Amino acid sequence: MKTLSIRMRLTLWYLAIFAFAQIAFGAGMYLILRHNLYDLVDDTLESQVDDLKSFLASQKPDASIAKLQEEVQETYSLEHSGDYLELWAENRQLIYRSAFLQSHPLTQAASAALIRERGRLRLAGRPFRFLVQSFEANGHTYTATIGASSDDVVETLALFRSYLLMFAPLILAAAAGGGYWLSRRALSPVDELVRTAHDITGTNLNSRLPKLNTGDEIQRLSDTLNGMLERIEGAFLRVTQFTADASHELRTPVSLIRTEAELALRRSRGEAEYKESLRGILLEAERTTGLIEQLLSLARADSGRETLHLETVNLSSTLRDMVEGWRQVAEIRNLHFTADIAADSFVSGDASALRRLADLLLDNAFKYTPSPGDVALTLQRSGDKAVLTVRDSGPGIAADEQPRIFERFYRVDKARSREQGGAGLGLAIAQWIVTQHHGSISVESQPGHGSTFRVELPLISAPVQSPQPA
Repeated sequence: MKTLSIRMRLTLWYLAIFAFAQIAFGAGMYLILRHNLYDLVDDTLESQVDDLKSFLASQKPDASIAKLQEEVQETYSLEHSGDYLELWAENRQLIYRSAFLQSHPLTQAASAALIRERGRLRLAGRPFRFLVQSFEANGHTYTATIGASSDDVVETLALFRSYLLMFAPLILAAAAGGGYWLSRRALSPVDELVRTAHDITGTNLNSRLPKLNTGDEIQRLSDTLNGMLERIEGAFLRVTQFTADASHELRTPVSLIRTEAELALRRSRGEAEYKESLRGILLEAERTTGLIEQLLSLARADSGRETLHLETVNLSSTLRDMVEGWRQVAEIRNLHFTADIAADSFVSGDASALRRLADLLLDNAFKYTPSPGDVALTLQRSGDKAVLTVRDSGPGIAADEQPRIFERFYRVDKARSREQGGAGLGLAIAQWIVTQHHGSISVESQPGHGSTFRVELPLISAPVQSPQPA
């Protein structure tokens, strides 16, 4: 079964609600009109009873029944109010009965019902409204049955029903057309958004949906979708840039390995020359392996599969274990290396990841610091934070370069040789590790005055016994 469009469903709902409201309004107006018209008839009947009461009160108190019959006959037989009148004395003696009621007498059941309440009767095929009321006049009790034709009321109500039935379909048709026009106009921005969104592909992610100024839900939908497209475009560009940079970084060592192998096979060489060629191939293979490992780490981090197992870690002890190895590196590179590590500082973290973080920062410092130079590692406690600082006396980083140094494959020195630098992924991995530990990393640097990398990690007061995944 085909599902109706939102425009059609809104039109049908609007039509149904309007039809229900119209029926309720018409029925209510009909009942109110009917009640008011019959009230007017009843008021007329009560007025006639009051006139009859006044007339009887004006008669002599000791007047006989015959005298009353004569007076009432003389007065009411010529008046319109006596056309449907019947008057009884207290001893059930008939004083007056109109010619119409003589021809169409009221039944006993009808008379009993009229005594209890005002009633509607049909006599001689015509509708009537009767009132039966007892009253006193000159010390005597009389009972009057008086009626009035309700032809006008019935005709008015029938005409009102005819008008309702006549105009209701026209009004419903107009409401359906108006509802369809309103829903179409309200949803026309959605159609425009759909058309534009249908044309957006991977080649034109910079396109955006039309900017609306309606101030309603449709505008919020458009703004939300544009924000989503902006985020998708940014992620797509990052993936594209990451792929291009990774391909570029991998192409260089592969080309060097291939060139070295081709030169080694081009002519016969001595054992020493073959060893030298194989040493160069091995060096490039090791660099390529390191690059691939870094790329895989970032790919797993982006997909959420690279998880850390947080536990209570003595950061001071972790750093002390690795200081001796870097002292040996400093001696080889003719650099002055110092380490100032505060007392035990416990953090919730992954010991191997924190060791890797320190290795990345120190490797970056050693790599950029020319001989002779200084590299310093410090760990301090500042409030509820453990502050890890790596300072070097290298060339420094320009202010406009500092916001980008944590981007992947970004190198400050574009012209440096491969022997001096890596692929530009170390700081990106370091930032991810810090983020996973709910910390922060920043850099302070001036050209010619070295650089200082500062990492802040939250301290914990009590060790966490069981590890939990980050």
